[in-house]
Amino acid sequence: MSEIRDNILNCLDASSEPVSGDLLAQQLGLSRTGIWKHIQLLRKSGANIVAHSGQGYTLESEVFSSGLLHKRCNGKRIGNKILILDETDSTNRDAMAAADQGGDEGLVIFAHKQLAGKGRLGRRWHTITDSLACSVLLRPDLPPEQVPQLSLLTAVALHDALAHFSPDIRIKWPNDILHKGAKLAGILTEMRAEPGRVHAVVLGFGINLAAPVDGWPADITQKVTDLQSIAGGKISRLDLAASLLNALDYWYDIYLQQGFAPIHTSWWRAHAASGQQVRVHNGQGYIDGIATALDEDGALLLKTSGGTQRIIAGDLELR
Repeated sequence: MSEIRDNILNCLDASSEPVSGDLLAQQLGLSRTGIWKHIQLLRKSGANIVAHSGQGYTLESEVFSSGLLHKRCNGKRIGNKILILDETDSTNRDAMAAADQGGDEGLVIFAHKQLAGKGRLGRRWHTITDSLACSVLLRPDLPPEQVPQLSLLTAVALHDALAHFSPDIRIKWPNDILHKGAKLAGILTEMRAEPGRVHAVVLGFGINLAAPVDGWPADITQKVTDLQSIAGGKISRLDLAASLLNALDYWYDIYLQQGFAPIHTSWWRAHAASGQQVRVHNGQGYIDGIATALDEDGALLLKTSGGTQRIIAGDLELR
């Protein structure tokens, strides 16, 4: 979306009364005909802009635009630049390409549709209609071995933002967000690094905002849910996206100032299986035990019949 159309949306969104074409033209340095042409383009893109004879224009429905989202973000780093794409292969891939081209920390990319979204272990991630698919570019001064801490940080931020809609939001190791055992969101962290130095980290996450009208894809075998079903009503995409970005910025700032300890404490408190019996499939077989701790590398410590085992990757099943 062009900067002019973003500015028009900002003006309309900020006013509870109709905004005249003359005022918009004066503020944006255009003719009234120019304003009308941009409003027509906004309408074609889905914005419900109503003209009131002799009064001006009002915005009658929410528009998920970078300008309106930026107004709702209050972070120090994350959200300084926001891109919203109609369609892309992968927002993570786009964010990493931006990193390779010198993109600044805090870049945020949303996509309405992903053609090749992926989850952990190379699995397919479905970007359904009315979901949020987002990637955030960071450039932390970290050694590569500490990057898994940022996945845990992202889980804490998503938990906190989504917990406003239900007290039953939990984290499931290593990177799922659950509501009463059903998957609500997933996280995928990727990095560009060399030995001893991280160049860029991309935090990707997808959230089920509303259930598909034609049902969930057949190849999704686990129990899933969506935020609107949980909340029992329509959710503002703008408000949700802003809450997520603000929470992520908040916890990233804490991490940079205080280190991993506060994240570790909050993660363990929100984990669905802290101190409970679980089963983990590590790619070779199942390991049963009690989840006793999480170490600083993001590994789960299980107390098993043969002693404590450190699990660095796998699928956790709640018992």
